[in-house]
Amino acid sequence: MPLPLLLEPAELANHLDDAGLLIVDLSKEQVYAQAHVPGAVHLDFKRLQKGTQPAPGLLPDDDALSDLFSELGLTPDTQVVAYDDEGGGWAGRLLWTLDYLGHAHYSYLNGGIHAWLAADLPTSSEPHTPTPSDYEVSLHKAGVNVDLETVLAEYQNPDVVIWDARSEEEYAGIRAFAQKGGHIPGAVHYEWTDAMDKNDHLRVRDLDTLRRELAAQGITADRRVITHCQTHHRSSFTWLVGKLLGFPHIAGYAGSWAEWGNHPDTPFEKSE
Repeated sequence: MPLPLLLEPAELANHLDDAGLLIVDLSKEQVYAQAHVPGAVHLDFKRLQKGTQPAPGLLPDDDALSDLFSELGLTPDTQVVAYDDEGGGWAGRLLWTLDYLGHAHYSYLNGGIHAWLAADLPTSSEPHTPTPSDYEVSLHKAGVNVDLETVLAEYQNPDVVIWDARSEEEYAGIRAFAQKGGHIPGAVHYEWTDAMDKNDHLRVRDLDTLRRELAAQGITADRRVITHCQTHHRSSFTWLVGKLLGFPHIAGYAGSWAEWGNHPDTPFEKSE
């Protein structure tokens, strides 16, 4: 039986011995070495991004992704559970990548290692090495990853909303990590960390509350939602929030502001 998309620590603890379960820890290496969910494999999150300027957040090529997921032992039937130590950005990036590649069985450990430790569940400090598989990327699911040309064509469409998950200062253009500072014209701001409960070990906040807050910004299930940050790391978590809310048309813009803000021909605006 597939596990739910949002998985509580106590529920995962009941499935640690399941066949076909792959738990992926995207925490910092020193955090993984100190304590991780038993059986979890560590993944360096840098491998989920191309890493080259001017748009380091773009996906690696299919050969690199095939090698990565073969190392992790992924098969089409594998149930993946991802978590990290920061509230879901890198875990979300892994799940978004899997979704883009058509992998159907994936979950997010709500709150990551913080919630696991707070629940006083068992941990391991021994590295776990998966049994490799022969995984080959063969599918790119439409509507999950959008490119620069798509955003340029769609950002003024009233049926589309651009969800900017960066900080308020980045959105306003006060802080800039690209040649241009500001935001895509018409984009709405809802910072990624606003969807986390700082008083409950960085779990995802109440979904009905999030739905109301996002609707107040025009981020609703009846629109196509394109979310981005600087490199589609933070916005991978907001993509995950959209999936949890049942948004049928939510996409990530992998190039994000690093690409948009460094392109000579892209429009932008700053907050007054």
